[in-house]
Amino acid sequence: MTKQKHFYLIRGLIREKAHWGNFLDHLQATFPNAKLTPIDIPGAGDYHSTASPLSVSGMVEVMRRDYLKAKLAEEDAHFIAVSLGGMIAVEWMKKYPTDFSGGTLINTSMGGISPFHHRLIPEALLFLLRVPFLQGRGKESHILKLVTNHQETFGENLDLWDSIQKERPVSFENSLRQLFAAGTFRPGQFIPPLPLHLLASTNDRMVSVECSRAIAKKWHTPIEEHPTGGHDLTSDDPKWVADRIKDFIES
Repeated sequence: MTKQKHFYLIRGLIREKAHWGNFLDHLQATFPNAKLTPIDIPGAGDYHSTASPLSVSGMVEVMRRDYLKAKLAEEDAHFIAVSLGGMIAVEWMKKYPTDFSGGTLINTSMGGISPFHHRLIPEALLFLLRVPFLQGRGKESHILKLVTNHQETFGENLDLWDSIQKERPVSFENSLRQLFAAGTFRPGQFIPPLPLHLLASTNDRMVSVECSRAIAKKWHTPIEEHPTGGHDLTSDDPKWVADRIKDFIES
């Protein structure tokens, strides 16, 4: 009997499950019989009022509780993880190698594999330094201008992100705690034992595409690049991402 596919989705820095937007609709249409379970990083989403752990390992321990609650008795579990979410997924595989059968990492980076100026492009750092001084819709617009490239979806994404910020704001302290956890993460000599697939944006203006290329080279992992999308690739081109995941799983 074929096991039901179950996708666990992990977002990135100061983002939550609602930021997946209509990507979830595209993923569900691509895998109509699959179960989708987005899991929030502590300090965001359902847990925006709790302190975010200062390490990626600590994040895994908290998030795995939601995984265990959602886990089916018999399932084919895959993760889809963006940016900081990708670091969490790698640490998760390291600590609990039997939880998943494979996964997709999107626009992520790893300390010890890529230099800091690739993991956070200097121009992006200067851009982000303005965020603490912005409020409400202006703040979300500023972030969107950095992480997305497709203007045709900007307005729709801004409306969604602004509503999320109003309902479940991520505190400045939790933003710093997540940034510290991401900046200090190192996978060491760990090589993931599961089938992995890398998706990257050639024109990512926040995290250099060289980070994904370096991971692919070190781990001998297939990589596909989107020629026009930004760091938040599932916002720029959700259908392309869903289609590439389907191709990877079927192959």
